[in-house]
Amino acid sequence: MPIPPPTARLRFRLMTDADLEDMAALLGDPVVMHYYPAPKSRAEAAQWIANSQRRYAEHDYGLWIIETLDGEFLGDCGLTWQSVNGTPKLEVGFRVRAERQRQGYATEAALACLTFAREHTEEPELVAILHPENRASERVAEKLGMHRVADDLAGPIPVRAVYSIPLR
Repeated sequence: MPIPPPTARLRFRLMTDADLEDMAALLGDPVVMHYYPAPKSRAEAAQWIANSQRRYAEHDYGLWIIETLDGEFLGDCGLTWQSVNGTPKLEVGFRVRAERQRQGYATEAALACLTFAREHTEEPELVAILHPENRASERVAEKLGMHRVADDLAGPIPVRAVYSIPLR
């Protein structure tokens, strides 16, 4: 199964059941999950992993674990299908441990996923769906060359900002 190649500081790998401790800590962290409806429980983190594994089987991509080249767990980043106002869109999603944020890891990982999407999918565009107050994720989207194109009014929060970049 293809995964994004290593970057200057990061490597990607498939998410496995052995990642439950790290993923539960990441998804349960109120700082990391500030712009989500709520932090996730351990059971929800296990479901997150299962969903990623299902996506690998269905699409040959999903959310991957991102680590430093030395193997330090940083978070997850990858490609998932999301609904934007009722239309399926390929999204790049990213989460980085709170103590490792603001070091460019999310941008570096998301850029690798953008390249991966161009090389391994036939999709015409890639989106990022963000809480409208999440300036850090907005900056990541802008560094990818994305522009705000819409507001999603049908998601888990009242309004989600949708950023997009053409892949073709």
